[in-house]
Amino acid sequence: MIESFKGVITKQENYRSIFSTATSEERNENFKSYWNFSQDHSGRLIESEKDLEKKRAKLRFFQEKPVRSRKPLANPELFYANYVHLKDDPKIFDKKTLLLTCIYKFARHEWVGISGAWDAIPSLAESKNITEKISRVHLAEEFCHVRFFHEMFRTFHLDEVKWVPLGPLMQKVYQLFPYVPEMLMAPPAFVTELMGITFYQHVDALLDEVFYDEPEAKTRIRELLHEIMVDELAHIGQRRNFIGSWGIRVAKLMVSPLYRLFYKDIPESSLLFDIDSMVHDGLSFDYNNVSQELLERSWIPSYCKLSSVDN
Repeated sequence: MIESFKGVITKQENYRSIFSTATSEERNENFKSYWNFSQDHSGRLIESEKDLEKKRAKLRFFQEKPVRSRKPLANPELFYANYVHLKDDPKIFDKKTLLLTCIYKFARHEWVGISGAWDAIPSLAESKNITEKISRVHLAEEFCHVRFFHEMFRTFHLDEVKWVPLGPLMQKVYQLFPYVPEMLMAPPAFVTELMGITFYQHVDALLDEVFYDEPEAKTRIRELLHEIMVDELAHIGQRRNFIGSWGIRVAKLMVSPLYRLFYKDIPESSLLFDIDSMVHDGLSFDYNNVSQELLERSWIPSYCKLSSVDN
C-alpha cells in the first residue's frame, strides 16, 4: 500500500520475492528459458575478446554519439588521487567526485571477480551443458558492463581511468572462488548479483540530485546504467536458478553480512547511501519496484511471477 495526500493507493503486485522457492523441474525449465533470452538479448559471443555482438554494437552507438559534461569535475585530480585507493578524507569531496569514485570501486570488484572466473570456467566450445554455456555468456556480459562503466567516466572527461587489480589477498580470493563446489558457491554468488542490482537502483535514485546541473551528461549516465541494470535484473534470476531450497535460505542469511562487509571496503558508500536501506532492499527484492521499461527488456524466473489466480 502507498500512502498519498489523496488517500491510500493500492499497489499492484505482479511478482514474488526473489527468495521464492522453486522445484528442480521449474529451475531446469528456467535455465532453458534464460539461455534463449540471453542469445537473443546479447547476441553471438566473441570469445577471444570477452565480448558479445549486440553489446558491442550498443557500446559503439554510445561512442559514436558521445556526450560530455559541460564542465569537467571541479577538481579532476581529486578523483584521480582517490579512485583506486582512498587517500583523502571523502567528506571533502564534492558529490560528483564522491559518486564517481564509489562507482569505480564497485565496478573494480566486479572486474576483478570476472577476470578470475573467465580463466576458470570452460569456453563456450568446451561447455558440456546449458549451465556452463550460461555462465560463459554471463561473464562476457559483465566484461561489457566494465566497458559501459568506462564510458561513464569518459562522459565526465575522465579519460585516464585504469582498471587496477586489488591487493594480493583479495585477488587470490576472487581467483579461488570459481573453484568452490557449486552447492557452496551458488548462495554467495547470487547475493553478489543481488547486491549489484540494489546498488544500481540506489545510484539511479541519486543521479538527478548529483548531476542536476549536467542534464545531458546525467541522461547519458542513466542510459549506460540502465544497459547494465537490464542485464543485472536477468542475472539475479539466473543466479537464483542455481539454488535449491536449502541454499536459498542460506543466501537470505548472507545478505546483511555480505552487503556490510563489501561496503566497508568502499568508504564513500556510507556518505552516499543508507546501507541499512540497501540491506532491506536486498532482502525484500521482488521486481515490483523496478520500472516496467527495464523489466520488459530483461528476464524474470517464472516462479517469481504472480499468475492471475494469485492476484
